[in-house]
Amino acid sequence: MSRNDRWDVDRLTADTWGSVPMAEHTRIRVVEAEAGRVVLTMPLEGNGNHIGTMYAGALFTLAEIPGGTLFLTTFDPARYYPVVKGMTIQFRRFAVSDITVEARLAAHEVEAITTLADADGKADYTLNLELRDVDGEVVATSSNQYQMRAHGR
Repeated sequence: MSRNDRWDVDRLTADTWGSVPMAEHTRIRVVEAEAGRVVLTMPLEGNGNHIGTMYAGALFTLAEIPGGTLFLTTFDPARYYPVVKGMTIQFRRFAVSDITVEARLAAHEVEAITTLADADGKADYTLNLELRDVDGEVVATSSNQYQMRAHGR
């Protein structure tokens, strides 16, 4: 499948679970995927805490995982690999339902990241994300710093 086609979300979910067992434990699923954009969801059930809301660590996991999924649909994993450099999260309201997150990179951002990684062997980039409940309310925001590295450099 080319990078310009829609991706098989079940396969991406399975690949994510295989790479990051915590994603399987929390039952994070890829629900939409295409080059430059992914949407993931995580159920409240099984990810709760002592007050009946979603556990903060589960929300953190949901905020971090899309970086890898977006990478797979947007960049060439045979040439590059991603690493997380840092992440901050702000909890804005209690999460009392399933939660969804969307991550995207515009075509010009993808081109700039790829050009820099080709020239320098690595390129830093940031994803700013919003985690939303079933009503579309933002329950948390995150700023995730990633670095794309070229294999063998």
